[in-house]
Amino acid sequence: MSRTFKALLLSSAALTSSLGAAAEADDLESRIAALEAMVSELKSELAATRAGHEEIVRVQPVAAHPEAAPPPPTDGFRVGDTTLKFGGFVDADVHVTSLSDGAISGSSIARDFYIPGATPIGGNGTTSTDFTAESTRFFLAASRPVGDKTLSAHIEMDFLGSGQGNELVSNSYSPRLRRAFMKYGNWLVGQEWSTFQNTSAIPESASFLILSDGMVFVRQPQIRYTHGNWMFAVENPNTTTLNSGSRDENLIPDVVARYNMSGEFGNVSIAGIARQLRADFGTVEDETFGYGLSVSGRLNVGDTDDIRFNLVGGDGIGRYVGLAASRSTALDPNGELEAVPSFGGLIGWRHAFGETARFSGGYSGLFIDNPDYLADTVTSSVQSVFGAILWDVAPNVTLGTELMHGLREVESGVDGSITRFTFSTKYAF
Repeated sequence: MSRTFKALLLSSAALTSSLGAAAEADDLESRIAALEAMVSELKSELAATRAGHEEIVRVQPVAAHPEAAPPPPTDGFRVGDTTLKFGGFVDADVHVTSLSDGAISGSSIARDFYIPGATPIGGNGTTSTDFTAESTRFFLAASRPVGDKTLSAHIEMDFLGSGQGNELVSNSYSPRLRRAFMKYGNWLVGQEWSTFQNTSAIPESASFLILSDGMVFVRQPQIRYTHGNWMFAVENPNTTTLNSGSRDENLIPDVVARYNMSGEFGNVSIAGIARQLRADFGTVEDETFGYGLSVSGRLNVGDTDDIRFNLVGGDGIGRYVGLAASRSTALDPNGELEAVPSFGGLIGWRHAFGETARFSGGYSGLFIDNPDYLADTVTSSVQSVFGAILWDVAPNVTLGTELMHGLREVESGVDGSITRFTFSTKYAF
């Protein structure tokens, strides 16, 4: 209550008491008039006070409420309105490789990981030990809002297959491009895993890649559109032949369609590919049609285990399977291209034990139906098995040991084998 009203009440009480005490001495009407004059004066004072307060409020500057700044990214860092993320891993491996026949050149990428078609046949067996960090990898990812969507990009490199360095002094190796693509809305443009491949089917291993015999494994430039569970893509074409080299005279890109299913069970993909297989030999050119079908995925078993698988087959799928252990076509005696049929697959089991350790193992194979007119030295099948123990010794630090055995057979029935032990140390960041 304001002091003005308190004064009014006190004055009223005092006046009432005074009237009661001196009612006979003074004229009641004159005192009532005096009281009315006092109330009128107090009203005027109250109105003046209120007007002054309203004027102060009117001229007081209103505090601005600036728009809240967007929160900092939880993954990466911001430069302007672009969020950048840098990551990868350092991977140091030791391989001890035993070959039943022949040798693999020290500069070959097959010394760093298992390439089924590179297993030699014929000659004396050899054993070698290699230390390497060439599978070390790094990437840079960027994203920014554009309209009501996000534009993102990804660049990824490692050092495998470099022709720059050697083991004489510095072991210097140049980066190689793995992935480089942009995404906006449903569209992807650039070099990425082939839409024909489901990467979740790749088994975990201590080495760079395992069970590649019957695995769909390709990275290449493409344009991809994704709608719900469906993916559609046109991808870089290339026609490989068994007896006249690799041809690059295609006019029509490889076309891929894929349907993905996922849930608590894991994920399964069904993919189909259609290919123009074409070669131009100057005076003669020919083409044929290739196609393939793949079913692949990862199925959850219990709380921690999973089964990974890939089944694939078709005519002319060549370089898409087995790291090009076979080829897409053969040139028959009449100078015509013939698509080469093949089928294969893999199955892997990943089993966790303890808090940070797990076992990974499996089998893979590719079987090729070569035309009869080809030489007996052409690969007819490749198969492999492996087992690995992996242990997370610290956050993002994994130690792994692995033993694999591979077998390559040619049309004559002669075969050669590879046995490799790998010890790996990997730190992901």
